[in-house]
Amino acid sequence: MNPELKYDVVVAGAGVAGIAAAVAAARRGMKTALIEKQTIIGGLATSGLIFVYLPLCDGKGTQVTFGISEELLRRSKNYGPYDLPEEWGGPVGGKAYPSRLATYFNPAGFTLELDKILKEAGVELFLETMVVDAEKDCSDAVKSITVANASGMFKIAGCRFIDTTGDASLLRRAGGEYETGVNFVSPWWIENAPGATRYHIIDDLHIEPILPIEAQPKAENPETGECATWFSRTAWELIRNRYEKLYKDDPEQRRKFFPVHLPAMPQFRKIAAAKCVTMLESGQQNQHLDTSVGLYGDWRRSGWVWETPYGTLLPEKTNGMLVAGRCMGAIGDAWEAFRVIPSAAMTGEIAGVAAALSIDKKCDPKELEIENLRGELRKSNFRFHLEEVGLEAGK
Repeated sequence: MNPELKYDVVVAGAGVAGIAAAVAAARRGMKTALIEKQTIIGGLATSGLIFVYLPLCDGKGTQVTFGISEELLRRSKNYGPYDLPEEWGGPVGGKAYPSRLATYFNPAGFTLELDKILKEAGVELFLETMVVDAEKDCSDAVKSITVANASGMFKIAGCRFIDTTGDASLLRRAGGEYETGVNFVSPWWIENAPGATRYHIIDDLHIEPILPIEAQPKAENPETGECATWFSRTAWELIRNRYEKLYKDDPEQRRKFFPVHLPAMPQFRKIAAAKCVTMLESGQQNQHLDTSVGLYGDWRRSGWVWETPYGTLLPEKTNGMLVAGRCMGAIGDAWEAFRVIPSAAMTGEIAGVAAALSIDKKCDPKELEIENLRGELRKSNFRFHLEEVGLEAGK
């Protein structure tokens, strides 16, 4: 392998946010690399087995999120048994997420579709490749990263970098600042369960989290390697306990109920929120925010819609890069709202477009004119403010 490679845009982390970012940049003519430390792409959605593509609507019949986020939702079903709800264009009587513009998907099938999307866009994918260092120039802009895989350690240079790792590992190696979040162990896994009625994968295979929030063990330091080990092993113990309890009085239950697949990564929802030019915080739902570059409908509550300031994707103390997905600049209740698939895809696309546009304009992403960025995003049918989709701020 070439000891030093050069790209226009380098994206770290091939979860849904990273895939959206890489595809958005590549579709705009950028030579784009996508770096992933696992051998499965899709992050928590696929190797993490969190197989619900949450809503792109406000819960009251209005679609608010568009672009690659909508494209991925519609394509997530291509290798699986699920449909959109009937009121959102799905078939009558289909196996669908109830009411909202959302869907379930088969994690393995979604992985295959995501890889197809990357190939169509011409993104160069590096699997089993870990980011181990970042180098900056005199303007405090990231100019290259050092990665390691079976071929050894080598540098990848780029004009723009995007951190979509979820744990802000690229940002940290570049000297950026971040905040951490508390996580609870609530394992999702695939099991054989005859007659199951909730969270079906296909036929008798299904996923269902097992613990109420008050009973979930808490992880305080998710950004550490020790916590990742503890988190995964605690989840395994909870799963074992389920089956041991189930089999205790009737050993024959093991022929009906048994694990089929465990998550291949810790199911952390919140690890590191980058300290950005703008921080989205609790209570900012349904507010007009002047620098918004996208809309997202809260998955937890109908009627809540969040505008997304561009500054939430711009690390405060690091130039030449953007962040997106779970490590964007969102804290408190905003972090809870934005840590999921549809908003990750939306912010990933914004970051990819901004990276490409800043290269074309020969400026740092922080120097981009908001209207220029919005003009590019409108080509993907983006909306930026509540009134653009017929909603009223403050309601």
